[in-house]
Amino acid sequence: MSQRLADRHALLTGAGGGIGLAVARAYLAQGARCTVVDLRHEAPQAVQALATEHAGRVHYLPADIAQLVQIEAMLAAARAHFGAIEILFNNAAVFDLAPLLQSDEAMYERLFAVNVKGMFFVMQKVLAQMVAAGDRMRGRGAVINLASQAGRRGEALVAHYCATKAAVISYTQSAALAMAPHGIRVNAIAPGMILTNFSTHNFTDADGNVVPEKLEQYHKRASAMAPLGRAGEAEDVARSFLYLVSEAAAFVTGQIERPNGGVSMPW
Repeated sequence: MSQRLADRHALLTGAGGGIGLAVARAYLAQGARCTVVDLRHEAPQAVQALATEHAGRVHYLPADIAQLVQIEAMLAAARAHFGAIEILFNNAAVFDLAPLLQSDEAMYERLFAVNVKGMFFVMQKVLAQMVAAGDRMRGRGAVINLASQAGRRGEALVAHYCATKAAVISYTQSAALAMAPHGIRVNAIAPGMILTNFSTHNFTDADGNVVPEKLEQYHKRASAMAPLGRAGEAEDVARSFLYLVSEAAAFVTGQIERPNGGVSMPW
């Protein structure tokens, strides 16, 4: 088995399930040590199973990245456990939808607090630590922010979400330029329609049970939109995250990777 990330410390936010967990699994398979962050006080069962499988290489931390004091505590605990952070997967995000004329201030503030403010300050503080480490991080420091295809186009029911992901893309490009002199790379990934536990709440009833008809409609829509003919899975996206932190992407920064099954093909 390849060990492209042997002993590198990766911090992943919003990694209790879905894409975040899939990326943690991919990083661990390549030898990384992972600090897995999520909102829940106790590690989710999937994270506990991962920690058992990769003994000594998984550290779980609860944190709300909308709270700056919790970001500081999270990063201090991560460094105390595994040392300097060399890889950041800035994944934590929230999603909500409502018709434009019905979306309210509370929805706006919640989405921007996590998806923009939290994302930015986690990135800023990790990058500050990388810069302070000097030449040790040159060519090793890598940040990936989770954007979305929604960040490149408006959608009627998720205007706030689209705007937050557009901000992620802009901050990624600005950070890539700022960090280039230090040899630290910053990129983003903008997935298309990916079926995860983050998205399945759109297909559930009031009791949280998946409604098969809704899920089938989602798959039909994804199949119709994507030239590859299916919705994406978390593992599809994880491969892109593995590439961007590896030596294979040593000359890649400020880019927005788009694992979307061919839905969009921008220059």
